[in-house]
Amino acid sequence: MATTTPDIQRSRSAKSATRPGDRVFRGLSRGSGITLLVIMAAIAVFLSYRAVLAVSKDSGNFFTTFEWNPAGSPPVFGIAVLAFGTVVSSVIAMAIAVPVAIGIALFISHYAPRKLAKPLAYVVDLLAAVPSIIYGLWGAIFLVPYLDGLNKWLDQYFGWTYIFDKAQDGLARNLFTVGILLAIMILPIITNVTREVFLQAPKTHEEAALALGATRWEVIRMAVLPFGRSGIISASMLGLGRALGETMAVAVVLSPSFVISGHLLDPGGGTFAQNIAAKFNEANEFGRDALIASGLVLFAITLLVNGAARWIIGRRKEYSGAAA
Repeated sequence: MATTTPDIQRSRSAKSATRPGDRVFRGLSRGSGITLLVIMAAIAVFLSYRAVLAVSKDSGNFFTTFEWNPAGSPPVFGIAVLAFGTVVSSVIAMAIAVPVAIGIALFISHYAPRKLAKPLAYVVDLLAAVPSIIYGLWGAIFLVPYLDGLNKWLDQYFGWTYIFDKAQDGLARNLFTVGILLAIMILPIITNVTREVFLQAPKTHEEAALALGATRWEVIRMAVLPFGRSGIISASMLGLGRALGETMAVAVVLSPSFVISGHLLDPGGGTFAQNIAAKFNEANEFGRDALIASGLVLFAITLLVNGAARWIIGRRKEYSGAAA
């Protein structure tokens, strides 16, 4: 009986699997994956151990206390204000950055002439390489003074929404300014990944839509955006990860206080990363354990966000580029 094609392919793959180079590559790949899991587990164990030491001596509720005084007698500290500030500033950043990043990526990949697209893409790449402390200094020196007028305008015309009601006087060192600064910082990351995904859209699908008389926007809506949906979600999660963990820029711009206010234009607030950066040097050993406990919460939030993104991408096949 003649040997079939699947039998030949299986025979070839069995032979290739026995080659020394293939065995070495397989072992290195497997070892790399295991090493990554071990590192993540070691980080989680270290954070959990130090967090338990701190939380066990906390006289307040770690999740609901509006105070951070681990050096007190008795020590009192909680993450309510930090969690609120981290989530609010990140949501503001994502609401601003994601639509703008998608628009820039579409312009570079499908609208701009090639002579303009390449330099513009290069400029976006350069923005992603700017250190966060530079963004922080720019935000403190330039952005904060110039946003004072915007804050007054929002208070005058949208103060009825309560969110934009400015109840306290002061410079624009608030969560709204932090959200705008974070949006500028994560914009290059989301734009770069989204642009590369859009460039991978099947040209045959676009040409078929054009041949049927579709406009350029209809081509993008029917062929490009469905293909790049999973890439957009992945890029957004990368940007959100940086927004959640940004430290120096937020520490330079924000005027921290342990008060939760629904007025986004009022000075004050705080984030996990900013609080750790501001208090780590002056903290004693127990204070550092308390900061590590707050870092564990940020670590868990980041894992949950990325896990949710993977679940969203995987629950529907049409989110995959292969289904476009």
